[in-house]
Amino acid sequence: MGDQGYGLDAAKVEGIATELQELHASKVELAIVVGGGNIFRGLSASERGMDRVAADHMGMLATVINALALQDAIEKAGLPTRVMSAIEMREVAEPFIRRRAIRHLERGDVVIFAAGTGNPYFTTDTAAALRANEIGAEAFLKATQVEGIYSEDPRKNPDAKFLAELTYQECIEQRIQVMDQTAFSLCYDNRMPIHVFNLHTRGNILRVVRGERVGTVVR
Repeated sequence: MGDQGYGLDAAKVEGIATELQELHASKVELAIVVGGGNIFRGLSASERGMDRVAADHMGMLATVINALALQDAIEKAGLPTRVMSAIEMREVAEPFIRRRAIRHLERGDVVIFAAGTGNPYFTTDTAAALRANEIGAEAFLKATQVEGIYSEDPRKNPDAKFLAELTYQECIEQRIQVMDQTAFSLCYDNRMPIHVFNLHTRGNILRVVRGERVGTVVR
């Protein structure tokens, strides 16, 4: 949503698509999981009294809207894409099938995973960790609004300490909030390295993939 309080910022979406175009040119197989918090947050709605299952399903549908917006921008940048949804809606997206997703990636398509895991009570972070492990990804890149992982939320405490490298165990024991504990545990169990970085810094996605020290690494 960029600097807006809600919805889609077209310039921000196009900027992400341009970075992905540069990354795709380096022959990287690229799978993306999108959230839906710029449109609807299921957990927030449930805290205000809405049924948790209904709220989570609405949040998953919001991720499909974002996936379609990103697909449109990526295709305008000249790349083939596939949106795969954990909730079936064949008119707008393919159903998620693991082998088909891997085949799309091998063929050079950018694959966008939408609708989380398709189940309530699971976050987009957990969906991303699950999909990364299912497709055999080399790394899990977590794009955020800050530079990486801090001892506290740097937007609330300017004295928060930046942490350049952590172990999975430290993240779980310290209850690091940048991702939920289920996502950390999935990556821990399967030795999936996690790179946490600022999405808003132009070029960061490419820098992380090239192995530059950007943000925080969890391994």
